[in-house]
Amino acid sequence: MNNSLKAGNREQGIGISYSGGNADGRGSRIFLKSFLGLFLRDLRVLGRELAPFILRVGMQPLLFLFVFTFILPRMGSGNPMAVGSGVDFGTILLPGLMAVAIMFSGIAAVALPLSSEFGITREIDDRVMCPLPLWAVALEKVCFSALQSMMGAMLVIPMAYYIPAHPVVAHVDNWYLLAVVLVLASLVAGSLGLVIGSRVAPKHIGLVFSIIVVPITFLGCVYYPWAQLDKIRWLQFAVLFNPIVYMSEGLRASVTPGVAHMPWWAILVALVFFTVALGRWGLKGFLGRVLS
Repeated sequence: MNNSLKAGNREQGIGISYSGGNADGRGSRIFLKSFLGLFLRDLRVLGRELAPFILRVGMQPLLFLFVFTFILPRMGSGNPMAVGSGVDFGTILLPGLMAVAIMFSGIAAVALPLSSEFGITREIDDRVMCPLPLWAVALEKVCFSALQSMMGAMLVIPMAYYIPAHPVVAHVDNWYLLAVVLVLASLVAGSLGLVIGSRVAPKHIGLVFSIIVVPITFLGCVYYPWAQLDKIRWLQFAVLFNPIVYMSEGLRASVTPGVAHMPWWAILVALVFFTVALGRWGLKGFLGRVLS
């Protein structure tokens, strides 16, 4: 019996142990303990690689802030990207860079490890042998990636405070909205990472970043508000299929409410939709790869 069949049998066994009376309580404790054990294991690994994580997450926002909000404003021509906007470019850029940090952290935290675990060594078999159903193993990966995404977003804030030549005007009117947007955006990023990691061959991961992740980032209202695309109406509607748009606009609504943004209810509905849709798609791919 191969490892995948063992994992399938173990999944069925857990399902039985959750049913009925004391067994249900015992199964729930085993589930929570195992889930937390996987989470703490990944957290310990992250602690050992904290410096590479900070460099990976912080380098791109650091360079963007340094070039567009520190160097260009000090040049004679000023910052050409802020001409006529009425709002300092650093203020527009802050929520967008937080969204980029969330997206890249979430994808990297799930897709890259999965590409290795689904490789020749089949390291994924060791993980799925824990007393958890397979969907919970995938959920743990998404939840842990969400934690990394939120950490990445928080790293952008001190950079935006100290680097720009002109102070970034950020003000949180609704902390609950900020918390909900951060959590949902991070779950969307992790779910997208699960889709990529479970459905793309390891040798094509780099290609996916080049032809999918980078384009949706540049078309994700990171460097400009969605409302300012009204002069290009076809593009304004086309980018609505891009999940990063709602991350950027959600953070813009909660961190820089003075900048034009989408209605908060539309942002939350879209983030929930993408979380569910990408999560189901990624879970189906994950189960197929594990049990194949």
